[in-house]
Amino acid sequence: MSRIVLGFIGLGYWGPNLIRNFHKQEGVRVKTVADLSEDRLAKIKGDFPSIARTTTNYQDLLNDKEIEAIVIATPVSSHFQLAKEALEAGKHVLVEKPMTATVAQAEELLEIAKRKKLTLMVDHTFLFSPQVEKIKELVDSGELGQLHYIDSTRINLGLFQSDINVVWDLAPHDFSIVNHLIGKKPISLSAQGFKHPGDSKEAIAYLTVRYPDDLFVHINVSWLSPVKMRLMLISGDKKMVAYDQIHPSEKIKVYDYGVKLKRSTETPFSPIYRAGDVWIPRTEAKEALEGVCKHFLDCIQSGEEPISGAEQGLLVVKLLASVDQSLQKGGQEIKIS
Repeated sequence: MSRIVLGFIGLGYWGPNLIRNFHKQEGVRVKTVADLSEDRLAKIKGDFPSIARTTTNYQDLLNDKEIEAIVIATPVSSHFQLAKEALEAGKHVLVEKPMTATVAQAEELLEIAKRKKLTLMVDHTFLFSPQVEKIKELVDSGELGQLHYIDSTRINLGLFQSDINVVWDLAPHDFSIVNHLIGKKPISLSAQGFKHPGDSKEAIAYLTVRYPDDLFVHINVSWLSPVKMRLMLISGDKKMVAYDQIHPSEKIKVYDYGVKLKRSTETPFSPIYRAGDVWIPRTEAKEALEGVCKHFLDCIQSGEEPISGAEQGLLVVKLLASVDQSLQKGGQEIKIS
């Protein structure tokens, strides 16, 4: 791999994690980092002395012809403008999730990236976790059989966001994972939500998404839970999977469980249950974000479409926008175009 020169915009919570993981990659140089906070810039320079320059003006990165790619880790409202300017300046872009704040913005970024033949990737981190990779393997191999439903719970106490509701904050993870596992576009979506007194944005939401082949997906996201849970249940007609993201060791359990409903003139309803073995697949011990960084660099080199490329980023934004529509219309089902 030839040396790739990177620039970074944003040093909030996630930016330093991205910089740390890019420093693990071979053939990459983090040249310039931009942020509005001088204190954050000083800290990142102290943590990573190899960074050549820090600046409070992101335009410095766009004007630097040596910088080939820009990583954007800023609030959602700024994603579109920063990514658009970077792409127009001929830079490859890795942007935090969700890709943009509107569908129209996501479509425009996709068009620019295609026209200029640049890599545009969204940091849907969990797609690169060893556990999701293993579940994807189980789904694609047919070991789970035909999928019937996926139930996901992503809840905790806070952190309340000033610019987005709980769906835009948490559900991109679930949408990206489910879309990746299923490999098909959703048909429709409906949503119900609750706003904390005094706030104009939903703090709890229950989402129902329908996919082809009668696949039913339910997602619960919340900032108002006394406990933190990250649990996804995947049910196939052969086997089932429980994916617990915060379990210290047993993050995936595969259940050889199932039920068949036997019907006849004598017994119109007779369920037959199967309870077989439960096993814990072995997964590689690696940080998902490191996989994100490596994949971004590989796609720049090869020109291949990223797993979490602009098309997938657009689909997630469409789902988020459809949730907002459904919430505004009292839970009405919204078709996904």
